[in-house]
Amino acid sequence: MSKHHHHHHQETSGKRMVITMLLNFSISIVEIIGGLISGSLSLISDALHNFSDGIAIIISYFALRLSHKDKTEFYTFGFKRAQILAAIINSGILLAISVYLVIAAFQKWLDPQPINGILMLIVASFGLVANLIGTVLLSQGAKNNMNIRSAYLHLLSDAVSSVAVILGAIAITYYEQYWIDPVLTLLIATYIGWESWKIVQEAVNILMFKVPTGMSLDALQNSLKKINHIENVHHIHLWQLDEHDIHFQAHIKVTDALVSSTEEIAKAIEHCLHHQFGINHVTLQFETDQCITGLQTTNTDCDKYVN
Repeated sequence: MSKHHHHHHQETSGKRMVITMLLNFSISIVEIIGGLISGSLSLISDALHNFSDGIAIIISYFALRLSHKDKTEFYTFGFKRAQILAAIINSGILLAISVYLVIAAFQKWLDPQPINGILMLIVASFGLVANLIGTVLLSQGAKNNMNIRSAYLHLLSDAVSSVAVILGAIAITYYEQYWIDPVLTLLIATYIGWESWKIVQEAVNILMFKVPTGMSLDALQNSLKKINHIENVHHIHLWQLDEHDIHFQAHIKVTDALVSSTEEIAKAIEHCLHHQFGINHVTLQFETDQCITGLQTTNTDCDKYVN
């Protein structure tokens, strides 16, 4: 992807996120008012979910902008992990809201109140339409970006929540089964909490330098040892800077050869790692069994070995 095309894609995704954010806040206002008037806790829970998603999209938008800033003297990796931090913040907020909704659902269960099912149905239908528009707007950017994908999944879960509230509103209107409202709230809260927890786990794994999911160090070592002149691969470090940039660092023990020949070996290693494992940043240190004695130095005499 060219730099110009990447920048254009970023700007397009940014504009769509702003539109989606405005939609979410509009849904939230309508659903909170509708929930208070109708007495529906599940409608209010859906409103809080939408509101949190609006906040999440704001955070995601600024993280998207920040992640494309150039690296600096103090941030030598750049700001790519801003989107990972955004995902953790957003998911943490959703987990807190889920806990609140579970508590509110049990209170509602113990003290059920009459609910205006017709108003609940109308408002939830408005929320469903707006959420579907938002998912369409973010669907393209969600394919290759975890930050945008998390926002997209939130909107998709909002749409599912709206469908549940609509079905509940129909049951309340025609059968006066008010217990359905707290049950729906509990189901929505559980779903939100589970999806948020999965995002937190994925983001924390990246921040803790976990080996990328689906990769095997044994398979990687075996592939590299098939390259000519490589005897052993050790001191391996494999991590993700963000969801796209995978880094590999290792010591490579080779048969005794000219230093110039290691350039071809390095190219072979980079080709293997990129095409077989999707690794795009490689740092290598070559070693042999041959040792040069007399180079043990201290800080005071290092300059003797510098031309």
